[in-house]
Parts: sequence; C-alpha cells; structure tokens
Amino acid sequence: MRKVESAVMESRQLDILRAIVDEYVATEEPVGSKAIAQRHGLGISPATIRNEMALLEDAGFITQPHTSAGRIPTDRGYRLFVDKLATVKPISHPERKAIEKFLESADDLDDLMLRTVRLLSQLTRQVAVIQYPTETPVPVEKTKIAVAGTAQFVRTSHEELTEIEPILEALEEQVVLLKLLNEAGDSIKVRIGEEQNDRHLKSASTISMSYSSSEYGSGAVGVIGKKRMDYSNSMSAVNAVANYVGRFLSEK
Repeated sequence: MRKVESAVMESRQLDILRAIVDEYVATEEPVGSKAIAQRHGLGISPATIRNEMALLEDAGFITQPHTSAGRIPTDRGYRLFVDKLATVKPISHPERKAIEKFLESADDLDDLMLRTVRLLSQLTRQVAVIQYPTETPVPVEKTKIAVAGTAQFVRTSHEELTEIEPILEALEEQVVLLKLLNEAGDSIKVRIGEEQNDRHLKSASTISMSYSSSEYGSGAVGVIGKKRMDYSNSMSAVNAVANYVGRFLSEK
C-alpha cells in the first residue's frame, strides 16, 4: 500500500513539475498553485498543489525567487523534467517537407550550413550553431562553424541580463562553441546550467547532436538558450535537423 501511495505522490509531483516548467516557459513569470489548478487540469485543489510544491522545493527541484513570488524550476528540476518528461517527437510530414525544400535549395556547403542554422534557430527560437563536416580531425583554428539567432537574446528581461552576458561572450569565442559541439554524440545530449563544462555557459542550456555523411565526414549541430526553453520542441528539432543534414550530405 505504501509503495502505491509513493508512486501516486511521485506521479502527482511530476505532473506539477511539468506544469511549472510549461507555465514558466510560456509566461516567463514564477508559477503559483492557483495558476496550475486553473490551467492544467490536474484534478487536485490549490492546497494540495501547494503541499506538493513544498515537497518539490525541499527536494531542490523548484525554488522561490522572491518572497512574494511563485516558484520556478532549478537546474535539478529542469534535469528531472528532461529525463522523465521531455520527449523527442517525430516531426510532421508538412514540417519534414518544408525542411527538405528549404535545405535542398542550398547552392553549396557554405549555403547549406547557413540555411541549417537559420532554420534550426527559427524552429527552436534559440541560438543555433553547426560545425562543418570533416573526414578527419582538424585543428581548432581550421574548424569552421556557422551561427544564427543571436538576436534571440535581445528579448531579455532586466533581471536576466547578468545571466545572458557570459552567454553572449561565449558566442564570440569559437573555442567555446567547438567544445560544446565536440561533446555531441549520436543521440541528443542536453546540458543544463552547472552541468556545462565551460563557465560562460553556466546560465544556459545546450542541446547538441552529431551528424555524419559518407561523402563529407562528420560534424555536429546544436542550440544554446536560456534554461527556460521548450526542451521537447528543441530536442525534436535538433534531432530532425541533424538526421536530415547527414542524409542530405550523403546523397549529394
């Protein structure tokens, strides 16, 4: 009986964490129990939601940024959300055809790389970066990358400016971006906040994935954004674009 109760409580807390993340991503405001009860259809009272939020806060998954505010996810909360709740969804047929048409119009490799990052930035509303494919490892100074979407950080609240400045510095440092892309693997890799290996990215989340082709070799693609991002959408977009770029280059 106690195991059943524990499972129900854990499920309920995950539902509340999902609601907090979704609400915070959508509104950019700390989330209270009343908003969750009204908009997320969990079938439990605001009082019960407050009790569960207190447990989530005690466990380090959410925090209260101001005395009078609601709650926002912590790095640990985002990690639990990504591991347990976020999913990589297949893109729809119309989306796939749109991606194919846009990338197939590329004139050469440079144009393809630029189109890829512009497309990925539009799909995710994050900064997108791609490493050019190479057949063998090359020195950092000879590795080419393309970046798009830095304007995404223009729409930043005053409170977030101190968090954004190091990220903007990182976008100007090719070594930092290459370090991120070199960590990419055959499946989606998500790093959140303090999990980042570079100090410039400690206030960001990054999603990356490698791609490969028989003709051009391998590279990697990814996005960089605020921790308050739509993880499922961004993971799905990076996965789709990486797979398509690899197939497209193999067929050229």
